[in-house]
Amino acid sequence: MEVTLSSVLKLVPIEIRKEKKYFIVEDISSGEYFEMPEICIDAITLIKNGESLGDIEQHIKEKYPKEEVDIIDFAEQLLQLQLIAEIDGVKVTLPEKKKQHLSFQWISPKLGIFFFNKTAMIFYVGLFIMNVFLLITHPSHFPHYKDLFIFDYMVLNIITWLVVTFCTVLIHEFGHILAMRANNLSTRVEVGHRLILVVLETDMTSAWKLSSKNRNVLYLAGLCFDMVILFLSLVSQVIFTNGSGIFLNFMSLVVLDTFIRLIYQCCIYMKTDLYYVFENVTGCYNLMENAQQMIKRWFPFLKSQKKEEVVFEGERRMIFTYSIFYFVGVVLTLSLYVVFYVPQLLFAVKRVMPGYLEGPTSLPFWDATLFTVQMLVGFLLLLFSWKKKYS
Repeated sequence: MEVTLSSVLKLVPIEIRKEKKYFIVEDISSGEYFEMPEICIDAITLIKNGESLGDIEQHIKEKYPKEEVDIIDFAEQLLQLQLIAEIDGVKVTLPEKKKQHLSFQWISPKLGIFFFNKTAMIFYVGLFIMNVFLLITHPSHFPHYKDLFIFDYMVLNIITWLVVTFCTVLIHEFGHILAMRANNLSTRVEVGHRLILVVLETDMTSAWKLSSKNRNVLYLAGLCFDMVILFLSLVSQVIFTNGSGIFLNFMSLVVLDTFIRLIYQCCIYMKTDLYYVFENVTGCYNLMENAQQMIKRWFPFLKSQKKEEVVFEGERRMIFTYSIFYFVGVVLTLSLYVVFYVPQLLFAVKRVMPGYLEGPTSLPFWDATLFTVQMLVGFLLLLFSWKKKYS
C-alpha cells in the first residue's frame, strides 16, 4: 500500500506522555513504547487531526525550518512500527498484537505502598549506610570466596548455595513486584541471564506509564530489599558471635551472595537495575546501544553489522559519560571473576577430583559425580536463557 503526500492516515490507539527531553508514545493494543522528539509528536498530532501528509510536511517545515523533514519517510517508519491503522480509508493489515500475560494483580496496592513510600525509602537508605558501617568496623565479616563451602561435600554446598540464591533473588524480585503493585501496575517474572549467570527478571515494561521520578523507585526496589537481607545477615553475625558454626557459616554465605549481586548491579554495561536508573535520571534512552556504537568507533577492530543507533541532539556528552561507566563495569565484572568465581571453581574442582579415583562405592565418588551433573544443569539453563533471548 503506497503512501503519498496526498495520503491521509489513521493511527491505532496511542497515548503520548512528555518525558524530561522527549516524548513516550504507547501503543495501547500491544503495550509497546517508543521514544520520539517533539517534531514527531507534532506530526502525529496533525495526522490525528486528519490532515494530508503534504499539508503536514508544510506545517512542520514552517515550524522547524532548520530540520530536514521527510514526512513520507516518517509515515513509513510509523507503518513499520505498526502504528498506522488506515491509509486513505483502507485498513492496514496488521499482525495480531498480543499483550504479554501479566499477573500479581492479587497483591493489594496498599501492601506495595507500605513497603515503598517516602518514609520507607529513607529507611532503606539508612540500611545502606549501616551496612557500609558494619563492613568497615567488622572486616572479618567481609565476604570471602570460601564462604561458599559450608560442608565437606560439594553437592551439599552447591545445593545450599542454590537454595540461598533462589530465596534471595526471589526476595529481590518481590521488591520490584511490590513497587509495581504500589502503583497499581501488573508484572511477571521470567528467566533471563547476565553474561553466564542465570537470573530471574521482573517485567517492568508498564513502568513507562509513570513519570521518570516514580520509575526510579521501581528500579531500586530490588536493591532496597537486598539492603534488608544484607543488614540482617551482618547483624546476625555480630550479635551471635559465639553462636552455632553452621548458622554463622550460613549467614556468611548469604552475605557473599547478596554482596556479589550488589556489585553486579553496579556493572551498568549490562542492563541492571542501576542501568535503568542511570538511563531514567539522564533522560537518555538506549544508552547501552548508543555507547556500544561509540566504543566501536574508538576501537575500529570491533566491527559490527548492526545499524547505528539514533542519537538525539544533546545526548552525545551523556553517552560519552556512560561509556566511561561501561568500562568501569567491565573492570568490576573481571574483578568478581578474579576474586570470587575463578577461585571458587578451582577450589571446588580440587576438592572433588580425587573422588573419581575412589570408585563408585565411595561417597566422594558420588559427590564428584553429582557436582558435575549440577554444573551441567546450570549450563543447560544458561543455554535455555540464551536461546530464549536470541531466537
